[in-house]
Amino acid sequence: MHVRVRSAVLWGIEGIPVDVEVDVHPGIGHFDIVGLPETTVRESRVRVLSALRNLGFRASSRWVTVNLAPADVRKHGSLFDLPVALGVLACLEAFPADALAGRLVIGELSLDGRIRPVPGVLPMVAAARRQGLDEVIVPLANAAEAGIIEGVRVLAAADLDNLIAFLGGRDTLPDAGSPAAFRPETAGLDLADVRGQAHVKRAIEIAAAGRHNLLMIGPPGSGKTMLARRLVSILPDLTYPESLEATTVHSVAGLLHRRSGLVTTRPFRAPHHTGSAAAMVGGGSRPRPGEVSLAHHGVLFLDELPEWRREVLEVLRQPLEDRQVSITRAAGSVTYPSDFLLVAAMNPCACGYLGDPRHRCTCTPAEVARYRARVSGPLLDRIDLHVEVPAVPFRDLAASTPTGESSGAIRARTIRAARIQAERLAGQGTPFNGRMEPSTVRRCCKVPPDASRLLEAAMDRLGLSARALDRILKVARTLADLDGAEAIATVHVSEAVSYRLLDRVQQT
Repeated sequence: MHVRVRSAVLWGIEGIPVDVEVDVHPGIGHFDIVGLPETTVRESRVRVLSALRNLGFRASSRWVTVNLAPADVRKHGSLFDLPVALGVLACLEAFPADALAGRLVIGELSLDGRIRPVPGVLPMVAAARRQGLDEVIVPLANAAEAGIIEGVRVLAAADLDNLIAFLGGRDTLPDAGSPAAFRPETAGLDLADVRGQAHVKRAIEIAAAGRHNLLMIGPPGSGKTMLARRLVSILPDLTYPESLEATTVHSVAGLLHRRSGLVTTRPFRAPHHTGSAAAMVGGGSRPRPGEVSLAHHGVLFLDELPEWRREVLEVLRQPLEDRQVSITRAAGSVTYPSDFLLVAAMNPCACGYLGDPRHRCTCTPAEVARYRARVSGPLLDRIDLHVEVPAVPFRDLAASTPTGESSGAIRARTIRAARIQAERLAGQGTPFNGRMEPSTVRRCCKVPPDASRLLEAAMDRLGLSARALDRILKVARTLADLDGAEAIATVHVSEAVSYRLLDRVQQT
């Protein structure tokens, strides 16, 4: 007897339809899986046979052939356990085979028949909707995630025994119901918690308003990490399309909390500096999203920037420019989104105390130069704001109440500036100044003659590249938007030039 079960497999962040064809005939015990399966897929025969045996079904004495079509797409993961088991059971007449028609099935089996959750359910359910399927059967722990996709009824199964009874018309399965209303949330951290550092908070506000990459340079304990973690609190809320994209990436990576739905807060990723290039941009024999994709529509924070291996930092160039990353393997190429705000932090020298009045720096000028040279010029060119973070004086630390603005007050300004940018850049492919193409910069960032002379002097003195000049103009445009100004003024250009701190320091 032959039965077909509809399922899917992941490639990148897309779900690809897969037909699980099961053929069972009397004969010696044989169980074969074909259709370009990887090891985890071939191992499903053990899990399926054990689960069926523990439920009282005998398939080990049958000749079972499973074909995963199309045969030219590599199949991976444990998600085929459930469709294979249901195909075998339908062939054994445990329930009518037509009960599987019009349904997509995803799930991993334990040896006792319980159904375990799998990663990537969200894009695979989206693939079911594109196929025109009306219902999907998923593990109970994946129900909230699958329910995000509208137009598909989600049936949640906890164990194989209950699912058999449902398909046989003897029981029911819980329906995930309609997805909950989308309610974006704001991070609970507040910039008012940070004492002093008014000029750094200004730079963080600019970074949030125009999506400008930021580098903070200061001694240990000056508050760089504390400031970076609070940047998310002044970014505008996630929109529904942004939330759906971020949730898809986290679903593919298997990082969604069980029984959770949409990602409602902007991601904040802070990988350790010992991470590899594959961990940063994604990769492996079976590509999966890296940190740049997990930070999609959020913040990627790289602490101790010079301590990162150079080859890891250099792979950031493509995602910073293209806002996506492509990974090529023998089986094909996958593309992951990576539209993130980069925030980096570093010490001013190897010992960390260059310029700190409370500690003596033990580094020689040559050691300072070697330390800073660990971060390449092309990468620094892609960072719009370079700001010094000095040690906080005692009078600020000893203040009984916070003296700075709250995240809510700053966030109101960044949202207002973001709306101004969105209106100006409508139809340009991006709503933010920090993401403008060079042609758009020339059109939207015209400066007065005095400011033009200032830019010329800055380029000559600091040795700025054409890319750095464009980034200064983008920052100046954001400063004007924060002030509610129609045109860029000389004061905006002057402040934007001041944020090329590292360029100025390296020239001395």
